[in-house]
Amino acid sequence: MIDHLVDSFINYITVEKGLAHNSIDSYSRDLKQFTDFITGFGIIEIKDLTKQNILEYMNFLKQKGKRPTTISRNITTLRNFFRFLVREKIIEIDFSKYFEIPHIYKKLPEVLSITEINNLLGAPDHSNSLGLRDKAMFELLYASGLRVSELLSIESADLNFELGYLRVFGKGSKERIVPVGSIALEWCRKYINESRPQLITENARTSLMFLNRDGHSLSRQGFWKIIKHYAKKAGITKKISPHVIRHSFATHLLENDADLRAVQEMLGHSDISTTQIYTHVSNKMLRDVYKRTHPRSELEENDKDKIK
Repeated sequence: MIDHLVDSFINYITVEKGLAHNSIDSYSRDLKQFTDFITGFGIIEIKDLTKQNILEYMNFLKQKGKRPTTISRNITTLRNFFRFLVREKIIEIDFSKYFEIPHIYKKLPEVLSITEINNLLGAPDHSNSLGLRDKAMFELLYASGLRVSELLSIESADLNFELGYLRVFGKGSKERIVPVGSIALEWCRKYINESRPQLITENARTSLMFLNRDGHSLSRQGFWKIIKHYAKKAGITKKISPHVIRHSFATHLLENDADLRAVQEMLGHSDISTTQIYTHVSNKMLRDVYKRTHPRSELEENDKDKIK
C-alpha cells in the first residue's frame, strides 16, 4: 500500500533527518495530494505507477493554477520521496527524474531603510505590558536577524545577557549562536522583568519568552497582525512581510561591509546562495561603491568646461 510507504518516509524525515514540524506538515500535505490523485486512477500499489501517471500529475498541478514556488515545493517533496524508496530498495525505477521543477524568478525581498526601521522600532508604546513585549520583540529581531518561527520559540534562558549571545534552534533543529547588541538586550531584560510576569497566568505557564495577552505562546499569525499594525502606525507604505525585519537586518549588515559568510552564519542559511540574494537588494549600496571607486564617476570642474 502506498500509504504505508508514505508513513515510512514521514517517519524517516522526522526521526533521522530531524526536520522541523512545519516542514513535516508540508511534506505530508504534498504526499497526500499526490496519493489522492493516483488512487483516483485505481493505483494502490507503487509497482503499478508509470511515467505517464507522473506526467499527468505534473499537468494537474499546472492546471490548478498553483504558483511556481508551490509546484516546485511539491515536486521537491516527491523527488525526495521516490529517492528514499529507491535507496531503501522498495522500487527499482527512480521516478524522481521525471519531475521537472519549473523555473522560478527569485523576487528580491522588501527591505526597510534604516529610517523606516527606526520608525518601526519606535512605534510600540512600551508603557504597557503588550507594547513593551512588542518593543522587545522588534529590537531582538533587528539585532539578531531571527526567523519569526525562531523568535516565537525562544525561551528566556536562551539569552545570555552577560556575554551578549542568543542560542537559537533553526530549521531542522540546528543550533546556532547569534550575537545580540546591548540595546536589544536591555529591552529584553526590561520585558522579562516587568512585562512578562503580567502576561503569565496560572493556567498557561510556559517557558517561552514571548507570550500573548492570555499567557500562551504567540502564533505566527498573531505576530503578522502585530507587525502590520505597527508598520501602519509608523507610516511605512512598503509591502510588509513577517520577515521584513530579518531581510533588513541582512541587507544593512552587507551595506556596511559585513562578511557574507558571517551573515550566512547569523541567518542560519545552510547554503550561501540563499544569503547572496541580499547582495542584490540595495541599489544605493551599488551606487555608493561605484561613486567611491570609479575614477570617472563624478564630473570635475575642468571637465564641465570641456563638455560645454
